[in-house]
Amino acid sequence: MRNYMMAFFFSVVVAYLTTPIAKKWADRIGAIDIPEDDRRIHLKPTPLLGGLAIYFASMISIFLFIPIDKKIFGIIMGATVVVACGYFDDIKPLSPKTKLAIQILAAFLVIYSGIRINRFTNPLVFLTGVKWIELGVFSYPVTLLWIVGLTNAFNLIDGLDGLAAGVSVISSMTLFAAAILLGPEQQYVPVMTAILAGSTLGFLPYNFNPAKIFMGDTGAMFLGFMLSVISAIGVLKSATALAILVPVFAMGLPIIDTAFAMIRRFSNGKSVIEADNGHLHHKLIEKGYSQKQAVLTLYSLSAVLGIGAVAIIEVRQRTLYFLVFMVFIVTFMGFKYLKSYNKDNKNKMDA
Repeated sequence: MRNYMMAFFFSVVVAYLTTPIAKKWADRIGAIDIPEDDRRIHLKPTPLLGGLAIYFASMISIFLFIPIDKKIFGIIMGATVVVACGYFDDIKPLSPKTKLAIQILAAFLVIYSGIRINRFTNPLVFLTGVKWIELGVFSYPVTLLWIVGLTNAFNLIDGLDGLAAGVSVISSMTLFAAAILLGPEQQYVPVMTAILAGSTLGFLPYNFNPAKIFMGDTGAMFLGFMLSVISAIGVLKSATALAILVPVFAMGLPIIDTAFAMIRRFSNGKSVIEADNGHLHHKLIEKGYSQKQAVLTLYSLSAVLGIGAVAIIEVRQRTLYFLVFMVFIVTFMGFKYLKSYNKDNKNKMDA
């Protein structure tokens, strides 16, 4: 535990000290987010590239606290590719296809290093007697989709001051707790999640409302990438019943928001990669929440899902299935509420 604490606090300090440097660099090269459309919540130009501080703090800590083997080297290379993509996108926006191609390259680097989701625990083991669902050759596309999907999911929720950073801290600490409970089979997961949580927490004082700097795509994609890879290393491979739902709950907010966005855009006849202002944080702002209130509300939702992730490991199997059922019911009700809210809002505008 001492090693985890040292990695955590070291990462906090490095990120806190390097964020002002990232801010000065963003000002110098003109990496500034200027609010030019109704999707932007902030009112004044704000420097980007805060993700560089999170990246450097994480990488320095990884070199200090984790033995570098083939898998860790693959993670470092993949993360560096993602950060480079975000960096250039924050300076001059890249096309969605270009970003996707680079994200796929980063995911391939991780897969090539030996990190794959090669099997799931069977949630119906009590009926079939089969404990594992082996993916075989499908492990490659499943791992690819998981990494690329979460990389973009965290990018999508980065719409309010401190939102993506705070949610990433909660998700990291949830995966940390899950890894500790699951034991030695988790390999590097506890220390890597401690590093990621510390690096993001050190950046958060500069990013919370009113933000002095944004993490930009540089940070949001890096956090989504790292959390997806960390969960693929250990938690997804646990023998715990319904272990697949541990990272799904831990990163539930960006996953839910992304799922809603894809359904919403598809039902409206739009491209699923087309940006809009229908995300959860937009809806809370429309309902009259301040930025701080909306962010704290979404922090709370993320924390509840995180507690659910830990509960999946700890509770008995019958209770577990009931818990999962209730989460899906609440999620469905939330979706119906947002859908009805959208219709009411549209009717008011038409009137």
